[in-house]
Amino acid sequence: MKSPNWTRSELILALNLYMKLPFGKLDARTPEVKHLAKLIGRTDNAASMRLNNFASVDPFQKQRGIKGLTGGIKQVQPIWDEFSENKEALLFESEKILAELENQTIETKYAEELIGTEHLKSEDRIREVKTRVNQQAFKQIVAANYAGKCAISGINIPQLLIASHIIPWSKNEQERLNPENGICLSALYDKAFDKGLIGINERMEILISPSLKAYASEHYFPRYFTEIAGSKLAVPKKYPPRIEFLQYHLDTIFQH
Repeated sequence: MKSPNWTRSELILALNLYMKLPFGKLDARTPEVKHLAKLIGRTDNAASMRLNNFASVDPFQKQRGIKGLTGGIKQVQPIWDEFSENKEALLFESEKILAELENQTIETKYAEELIGTEHLKSEDRIREVKTRVNQQAFKQIVAANYAGKCAISGINIPQLLIASHIIPWSKNEQERLNPENGICLSALYDKAFDKGLIGINERMEILISPSLKAYASEHYFPRYFTEIAGSKLAVPKKYPPRIEFLQYHLDTIFQH
């Protein structure tokens, strides 16, 4: 019989899945929860309970008045705190453990994402592999937060969706993998947001930059831009964009 105390690896995997699932999908019937339980040799109910333990220490859920299951707080709190302090290291570690339990290596599981890293020198390659794997995991977290849809257009074609950073990856290492710093956008709106052609204010309304309005006479403008001006971003399942991050984007990236 498995010990009631979970190992560090098991807890890291549970946190990984918690971040990738909407709050309403933490129950034992969810396929991803069943998959985790099978991988680590726990019951579906035990896996579900551990995910709900993480909900009890998640500051966002606390703010919403959601208590989760408090019985396992002593086990999950140190892992949550470690993740808060060093998201990059812990997320990559969890993805590596997950790949191994699925009888893969991180290189085979993320082969498509790692194309082009084969000829890098050892230290450079390790760094690049970690970055790309974490970016893919971040994409999964952000996509789940917006129910797999573009937060502006509602497009739900996975190949066309991107986890857009509000504060760019290169500008803030601490917030790179913070789901509050990500918005799920289609390729068009991701690029427009990245280049400052559109912005989002504190009321979650879409702003069109003067630079973009210069193209207002073009036939495509009403369909893709006039229609979204002033409309609101889709409400995320768990983590809304942080107001300070949106303000940073408006102050430094948005083309006024």
